[in-house]
Amino acid sequence: MLLGAMLLFGSPLALQAAEVLQVRSGTLLQIGDGNRNYTVRLACLAVTPEANAEAVAWLRQQLPRRSRVNLRPVGSEDGILVARVNRLEGGVGSPASSARATGNSPGPDLAQGLVDAALASWLPNCSS
Repeated sequence: MLLGAMLLFGSPLALQAAEVLQVRSGTLLQIGDGNRNYTVRLACLAVTPEANAEAVAWLRQQLPRRSRVNLRPVGSEDGILVARVNRLEGGVGSPASSARATGNSPGPDLAQGLVDAALASWLPNCSS
């Protein structure tokens, strides 16, 4: 399963875009790609239970439903894909979509955004 996900999302020819279906927690996203759904955990990130509601609100603001994202898998835990996630700028729901009709450049890493917003911290000994 991990190999299939790595091949699907980790193609060196092009970054694969998927759509956010739901923000499930401060570190878990439900992602859709065609007719498949995946649970994706943000890599190398820890959100305390006290900050979880704020982290969910921040993620929902950054990733409205159907936002397009790039996934860069780093592994799997208990059947959940662990990945670096970047929002594609200029996609559906993007503030830049009306200003820019073309182009899907990757935005900043969402985990970094949560850390910068003081809603999460990096896990120790986590490779990037």
